Amino acid sequence: MSDTSSAADRGADLAAGADAEVIAANQRVLAGRWGVAIIVLCIGYTAFHIGVMNLYPLETWTYRLIHVAGGLALGFLLFAASAFPDAGPGRAHHPAERAMSALAGALVLVALAQVLHALGSGDRIQTGAPATKYIWTFGYPLIAGTALAIVTAWVFPGRARDRVGPADLVLAVAAITVGLYIIGHADFLRMRAQVFPHANDMWASIAGIALILELTRRLAGLALVIIAGIFIAYGFAGPWLPGVLEHRGYPAARFFGFIYTDNGILGPTTAISSTYIILFVTFAAFLQASKVGEYFVNFAFAAAGGARGGPAKVAVFGSALMGTINGTSAGNVVATGSLTIPLMKRVGYAPQTAASVEAAASSGGQILPPIMGAGAFIMAEITGIQYTEIAIAAIIPAVLYFASVYFMVDLAALKFGMKGLPRDQLPEFRKLARQAFLFIPIFILIGALFMGYSVIRAGTLAMAAAAVASWLTPHRMGVRAILYAFEIAARMSLQLIAVCAAAGIIVGVIALTGIGTRFSSLLLGLADQNQFVALFFAMVVSIVLGMGMPTTAAYAVAASVIAPGLVQMGIAPLTAHFFIFYFAVMSAITPPVALAAYAGAAIAQSDPMRTSVESFRIGLAAFVVPFMFFNAPAMLMQGAWHEILHVFVSAAFGIYLLAAAVQGWYFGRLAIWGRLLLAGAALAMIDPGWITDALGLGAAVLMWAVQKRLVSTANLARGAD
Repeated sequence: MSDTSSAADRGADLAAGADAEVIAANQRVLAGRWGVAIIVLCIGYTAFHIGVMNLYPLETWTYRLIHVAGGLALGFLLFAASAFPDAGPGRAHHPAERAMSALAGALVLVALAQVLHALGSGDRIQTGAPATKYIWTFGYPLIAGTALAIVTAWVFPGRARDRVGPADLVLAVAAITVGLYIIGHADFLRMRAQVFPHANDMWASIAGIALILELTRRLAGLALVIIAGIFIAYGFAGPWLPGVLEHRGYPAARFFGFIYTDNGILGPTTAISSTYIILFVTFAAFLQASKVGEYFVNFAFAAAGGARGGPAKVAVFGSALMGTINGTSAGNVVATGSLTIPLMKRVGYAPQTAASVEAAASSGGQILPPIMGAGAFIMAEITGIQYTEIAIAAIIPAVLYFASVYFMVDLAALKFGMKGLPRDQLPEFRKLARQAFLFIPIFILIGALFMGYSVIRAGTLAMAAAAVASWLTPHRMGVRAILYAFEIAARMSLQLIAVCAAAGIIVGVIALTGIGTRFSSLLLGLADQNQFVALFFAMVVSIVLGMGMPTTAAYAVAASVIAPGLVQMGIAPLTAHFFIFYFAVMSAITPPVALAAYAGAAIAQSDPMRTSVESFRIGLAAFVVPFMFFNAPAMLMQGAWHEILHVFVSAAFGIYLLAAAVQGWYFGRLAIWGRLLLAGAALAMIDPGWITDALGLGAAVLMWAVQKRLVSTANLARGAD
């Protein structure tokens, strides 16, 4: 397993986000003093968050501003404006690039010097100060320098891999300058941002928004940037728009000042990224640095690698374990798929099928308790529902989803006669079973949460448990390994920090313009009080939003726009938010923009579009499950035990029938009419009623008898020949 283990290590280093190819192409390979400085900054960034969350609490605005500004600065130092087409180590910068960067740097440094002087002397811009105060020494230089640096990075994208580009260094300083200004004026901005902001408040906010969108473009592609840009444009175009989209419009100063407050960028999305996301990314980094995460994958190989279609079943189990922790579907594909996809191809899976299985399994990790890729905690933050209630409610839908993917894999292996890997090429299960104590960090996390510890305390205890558990293995975590975990945690979290801040722009526009409330009213009108129709619209909006951004941001935005309308129609808040969350997750395997499937296709060297279509087919159950728990609240553990058991058993059998219909195998190959019959039986079983269960079961038994007869007839015919 040495080759496959090293593949897992290489993949895990990229487990950072929704567009792994962009990140892999853009990340610098910094050497020398620059490399050491970046390592120190990354360690300090993670240590700052863990320290504040556990030891020295900071005022909320200050903490979130440091989180955003530090993440932006690190992001610009680590990630180039585009890939490196021809740039090699030590390449000299173009004279025009140096000149433009020097001018941009001088302008930003003027703004930084002004901020430091104002904070040091106490001569800050108070509410009611003249509009021209510091405008020529802060506002104009900052926005001009930031814009020039961004343009320079676009015009001269080919950088030396072993050093930081001058324009990127300017952008990092600009991010720090924006953060310092807003931190220094936070007490004023809380009051005046929504009423009569100063001109410098506006320029600082515009510069900060531009930096957020530029880093988001580098790390997550253009989709989220375009969506955020449309919302920003909507903030000014409202007076000329018809019907529900119309609003009175806002002065630029008020609009941008409002966006860079806790109503927007510093609001719920950044609250989530600065606590839950960075906490569990750090936990994932500890699992990686201690090799505990590698043990999870090896354990899955030992348990299922020898079964028919073994590597695909390993992908289901391993991706579930890692996906619930790391918070990004495509990042999980890269981390575990670099190991499982080549092995699936080796036992006979077509490249696109191998990539599709991994994409579907990795996406499902975000609906698997206890962490759900931080989804459980995000939902608790937004809804006010207790974490334990959310985690318990998620159990049955998650089990049904992974059961469906497993059935798909198993039936495909039966259909095509696929074998597992030879036992001599697999880890020894007995040996790995003796190391089952490496699951202790997960058990401690779950136990601490259900004992009532805070999420932060439980996550910190789990991190410590990962380090302690490693002391019983050859990969004992010492100080150096812990610092390495802190370093890779910062690198892994940067994309999520950028997209959460970008999503905060959208949330801010929704809050300012009131479009969320009006959209909910429109939803109610279109649905005409029909809950099923409203849920269908909610599904479409959640998937469309999720195509352009990771689950965290997609859910936060969709919940702001759609959830109020669903709740107003009488749908329980837990059901409404779960429904939105599930489809935000599944957008990662929904064509035409299926980011998880695209990441898998890059590893498998398969056609991305065909891979996305097949991953959609493999994960089909996830598109049915949300409607199931809408019809049957018992599926969310709400009701008597016998109701919960009945719904689970019938739905599980229905999921199996659905997988058989999709794969065309049910005790033998299925004809088209047989697949249609089983699909109908599956839908009948999925409905919670006893009558529909009886109809579905009857159709399944009938199809079994027919298939047995057909198989027997075929065997007799072959014998006669």
